[in-house]
Amino acid sequence: MEAAALIRIAEALERISPRPQPAPDFDAASAFIWHTGPERLDPVAQVSRVDMSLLVGINRARDILHENTRHFAAGLPANNALLWGARGMGKSSLVKAIHADIVKTHPLILVELSREDLPSVTALLRHLRAAPDRRFILFCDDLSFSHDDQHYKSLKAVLDGGIEGRPENVIFYATSNRRHLMPRDMIENERSTAISPSEAVEEKVSLSDRFGLWLGFHPCSQDEYLAMIDGYCAAHGLVVPAETLRAEAIEWQATRGSRSGRVAWQFFTDLAARHGVRV
Repeated sequence: MEAAALIRIAEALERISPRPQPAPDFDAASAFIWHTGPERLDPVAQVSRVDMSLLVGINRARDILHENTRHFAAGLPANNALLWGARGMGKSSLVKAIHADIVKTHPLILVELSREDLPSVTALLRHLRAAPDRRFILFCDDLSFSHDDQHYKSLKAVLDGGIEGRPENVIFYATSNRRHLMPRDMIENERSTAISPSEAVEEKVSLSDRFGLWLGFHPCSQDEYLAMIDGYCAAHGLVVPAETLRAEAIEWQATRGSRSGRVAWQFFTDLAARHGVRV
């Protein structure tokens, strides 16, 4: 009986404090997702992404980020990047597309980190620092903070690195709908109620200043929206009369009340289904 009780106690302790996970096998894939509970890097066999040639209307951001990533992959100095702006305009798609292009010629690993897991970023950086022969893009999609959110403090470990500094083999890319990563009304509220207005928001607002690259994404024009759809049709071999395609595409965006790369893809998905084309 005592032996059985000891076994149960040992099993309970192991659940509370699990054994350390083995070192990640970075040969398993070119992309990984960071998870917590337990902390681990899971390989991604196939990344969901679109070809860079299908990203229309973001040429300047594409060229700047591609060059920055190429420099980093080649071991040259490079900047952390914040991709901010309109919804559905290809911010996260661009990061994944550029990684797919660069990895053809340079060993480069994409690691996705969710905003909720930022407090564990120090443990993640420890894994990446332990593989100095590899180079990593640490990617956080849809990054933003509310007035009571303290996760931004963990982000400084990535951007500034504390006393150790950011690992030389890691660069950080983030996407956000907000240029300053926090709502404007919250900034104004803290500024108006604080004893020292400038200092009240300095710590949070200055977070975005720690990104060397700010790349803005703006709503697309109707011509760009239609060009996106033409590109999807050409890439998947879908032939539709030009006037019919234009009329249906404009009607679709009118019902959505917006134009973006995401809306263009949603229209194409419906169009392809109606024509029996698999995508």
